[in-house]
Amino acid sequence: MAAESTRHPAHAELTRRWADTVLAARDDDGSGPAPEPYASNLLDRWAEPRRRYHTTDHLLAVLDHIDVLEAHGERAEDPAAVRLAAWFHDAVYLPDRSENEERSARLAERALAELGIGQERTAEVARLVQLTVTHDPADHDTDGAVLCDADLAILASPPAAYAAYTAAVREEYAFVPDDAFRVGRAAVLRQLLDLPRLFRTPYGERAWARPARRNMRDELAALTRT
Repeated sequence: MAAESTRHPAHAELTRRWADTVLAARDDDGSGPAPEPYASNLLDRWAEPRRRYHTTDHLLAVLDHIDVLEAHGERAEDPAAVRLAAWFHDAVYLPDRSENEERSARLAERALAELGIGQERTAEVARLVQLTVTHDPADHDTDGAVLCDADLAILASPPAAYAAYTAAVREEYAFVPDDAFRVGRAAVLRQLLDLPRLFRTPYGERAWARPARRNMRDELAALTRT
């Protein structure tokens, strides 16, 4: 358990938001264990010392961006499932492993079943977690569009914040030599830039697409500069 002195400043707020989401997501009888211990476990995961970008700040940012999208009319079909997926989407994170999303989805399935959340919604959460591998939801997948847009909104940051984001990503992959990192990171950027639409909600497309593509093109140019 994270020591009180090292807790994120938003720990209490996040715990409340988690509890509200779990209670809203439960089946009609509302039965299940107290949500708060599960929030503590997840927040401990997000606060692991090896993390540099995929931290509690990222979790909070994704949840806040879901709220921004909702405030602009971009409502998911199952908002509770989307918020639960945000909590779990990087709950398991080892930068040298390729199955993080799969393991995060399995963690969600176990925890949500214990919490009294129905099979259909639990399956939707697991699907959404695994969708963050590609960030390429199908047309009319409003749940996927909201989650993926909220996760990718960092790409539209002002230049200084974008530079801090890329530096944090590099720190998480400090074990990778520079040449190999540049090749891998460039491939990620190209995959995102090749998507027909980077953001799938109308608000995300209007507000975030242009600055995000500019940031990524600039980063890609720097990575491939000889």
